[in-house]
Amino acid sequence: MEKHTRQALIKPRRYQFPPLRQGKPGHMSTDASQDSLTAQQQLSQGYNDGMNQGFARGMEEGKQEGYQEGVRLGFEEGMRKGLTEGKRQARQQFDETVSPLDSASQAVNSFLSGYEQQRRTELLQLVEKVTRQVIRCELALQPTQLLALVEEALNGLAEPAGQIRVQMNPEEFTRIQDTLPEKVQEWGLCAEATLSPGECRVITEQAEIDIGCAHRLDHCMDTLKSTLLPEQAHETE
Repeated sequence: MEKHTRQALIKPRRYQFPPLRQGKPGHMSTDASQDSLTAQQQLSQGYNDGMNQGFARGMEEGKQEGYQEGVRLGFEEGMRKGLTEGKRQARQQFDETVSPLDSASQAVNSFLSGYEQQRRTELLQLVEKVTRQVIRCELALQPTQLLALVEEALNGLAEPAGQIRVQMNPEEFTRIQDTLPEKVQEWGLCAEATLSPGECRVITEQAEIDIGCAHRLDHCMDTLKSTLLPEQAHETE
């Protein structure tokens, strides 16, 4: 009962909401205007800050990308130029290194060429010397071999010759006269002191023909020389 008595003594109180800000109808209060202005400033400041941050970030990212692209292009260009310069220097160094070898090679080739030229010249001289000795020996043993040359020359005449004289070395003339006196009379063989052994000259009314062995040998040697020593043969011409 005491409990009920205390509840009856407590009187209930009504809750009151805080009063709204008073102002003129149709007009915002000074605080509201100030808050709106502050909000606009903050919005503008935030926009500007965002723009500045975005620009700064874009600049930084662009700088990084440009730097990386520049590094890549610079690396490629440096590699290209370095490779080109390296090749040039390597080629120059190679040329400088092999230059003495080229000189030595040219000297060796020149020496071998001169040696080969000299060897062929000596070979030709030896062939000519041996051939002359063989001809001299053959004519000493069989001087009548000259008559084959005389007959060949007479058969080669375009028209029948009138008076014919065949001049030869006196020693060979004597041997032929002792062996074949009829040929001496038929061909008009006669001795000529100015002719060397193996030399023979046919004289007709129209021409004079050298049918000696030396003339034939010289012709053969010229042919060999043009084959073995073409440069000297060309210079002689």
